[in-house]
Amino acid sequence: MRITWFGHSAFALEAGGRKVLIDPFLSGNPSFEKGGDADENARRREAAARGMTHLVITHGHGDHIGDSAALCIAHGPAVFTNYDLGVWLGGKIEAANGGQPSKAAFELMNTGGTVTNNGVSVTLTQAFHSSGTLENGMSHALGMPNGAIIRLPGAPVVWHMGDTDVFGDMALVDTLYKPEVVILPIGDRFTMGPEAAAYAVKTFLKNARVVIPSHWGTFGLLTGTPDALKTALGPKKSLVLDMTPHAAVEV
Repeated sequence: MRITWFGHSAFALEAGGRKVLIDPFLSGNPSFEKGGDADENARRREAAARGMTHLVITHGHGDHIGDSAALCIAHGPAVFTNYDLGVWLGGKIEAANGGQPSKAAFELMNTGGTVTNNGVSVTLTQAFHSSGTLENGMSHALGMPNGAIIRLPGAPVVWHMGDTDVFGDMALVDTLYKPEVVILPIGDRFTMGPEAAAYAVKTFLKNARVVIPSHWGTFGLLTGTPDALKTALGPKKSLVLDMTPHAAVEV
């Protein structure tokens, strides 16, 4: 499997002729856009989306929905997300698309459900966070926050935790789905920080052979770092895969 990090919680997974984008916060993402002018960042967005077949959105915050509407209009992927968020996003896409629905195939789900589309399987897991958006000064709930167990053909099982605190049933998810690659938030303030994330790895994630930090470094309020995670992990620090935005690795 080829994994690319685009900064924050945005990733691409590629295997078996499929490309899955997760939480595609590209436009306005300081980590994604760092060092690029408008033209360069447009090329980066095009490269990130090239060949995408599937889209996973963990919850309804703008830094996770990101460019989803534009990507659905341009590329028509299969979309995995919770029911409430999917219905809301479908309306936004239709409005932005001149009243026409996009070619995207929405696989509306909820926590615990598993859906397979063209060889890619997604199971939504629980996450301890919130999920909603502000419109005209009013807060609108967009379903429950989720993590996602993602399976691509011939590839290791991935658990993108979304935004969450540590919780004891991480052990249950690990037992049920045996994720080998775990993407977990470490930024603190809005999610668990490095110490809590390290506790999750050491205590609950028995099947993980690769741990990828997410949701860090994007904004000044996110103070957790991969180095702090490694320190807290002690002997297990070798599990941590260091990534920089736009760089791809094979796992």
